[in-house]
Amino acid sequence: MSLLVNYTDQRYVEIAQKVFQEQFKRDPKLEKELDERRKRLMYEDVVYNISFLMTAVHFSDGKIFEGYAIWIYELLCNLMKDLDRDRIMEHMNDHYLILSEILNSYPDGLLSEDELKKATDYLKTAMEVTTNAVTEISLSSKFQEGKHSELRIAYLEALIKSQTREAHDVINEAKKQGLSLMDIYEEILAKVMVETGDLWHKNIITIDKEHYITSVTQSVLSGFYDEIFSKPRKNKRIVSCAVGSELHEMGARMLSDMFEYQGWDSYYLGAALPEASILEAIKEHQPDIVALSVTMPLYLPTCENIVKAVKEKYPSVKIAVGGQAFKNTEKLWEMWNVDYYSATADVFVNWAEKTYC
Repeated sequence: MSLLVNYTDQRYVEIAQKVFQEQFKRDPKLEKELDERRKRLMYEDVVYNISFLMTAVHFSDGKIFEGYAIWIYELLCNLMKDLDRDRIMEHMNDHYLILSEILNSYPDGLLSEDELKKATDYLKTAMEVTTNAVTEISLSSKFQEGKHSELRIAYLEALIKSQTREAHDVINEAKKQGLSLMDIYEEILAKVMVETGDLWHKNIITIDKEHYITSVTQSVLSGFYDEIFSKPRKNKRIVSCAVGSELHEMGARMLSDMFEYQGWDSYYLGAALPEASILEAIKEHQPDIVALSVTMPLYLPTCENIVKAVKEKYPSVKIAVGGQAFKNTEKLWEMWNVDYYSATADVFVNWAEKTYC
């Protein structure tokens, strides 16, 4: 008999219903993630999936279902922007596993032994290519070029797959290869954080994934602290913070670490600090430099106000600004009373070293 799905064949209807119901039993989160419209579409997808699988089996051509598996995964990632790529991968792989189990437990007569083996193999391959597709995202050409790009890409791909241990292993490998802490910070971690922000902005990854990548990177940074704080002191001080209600604080934090590594005493104030608190911190720590980081453009006016307040109250303190928000301006910093702007932390550190040391 033809293996193409006959939508009036009660056996295929029964299989589709079983797969659909079993997936909700095994994955309670689906009830919250799928409204009635999505549930209806999901059932239709189950039917289509079975149809494509049977077509591949009919022609003994696994490439048919393999290509379909990648296509349906990318389609769902595009349509379900509220779910990240990992979650949709889990959803699809659960589906393929359940379909395989139900086909293998179905009474004799539906598929021959050879056909069942093909279907099982094709479903296994679909799970593999779907898992691999999680990291098959469009990374910017700039991110993929330059020094240590292989390590940088490997680190980000591990994080996109939520592979925390593997991400740490990439950084450990960088250490073994002799990369300096400055290179690891600037060429790997900093560029990964910028790319992560771009991926979120393009709606390729969710905010949850961005927060996860930030959290893991923070834990990676903590692994360098013994080395960072062992350096001889130079009796120079820097106060740094992310401006206003800015929650993207990794840039300022990494900058502080890089100054500590050069022997400076850094006072990292974090994010969401009011202007008065920044002024009080300057009074307390008496820094040589105040570094202000801005990621989101809407906080640029807040940064300008802080610059004015610092210069008015502490005119001898040098002010440096940086962050993603400045990169898409017409050299806005030149209109402010700041002493230095740099797009990268390492260039800023070099300037400070030449200026003060």
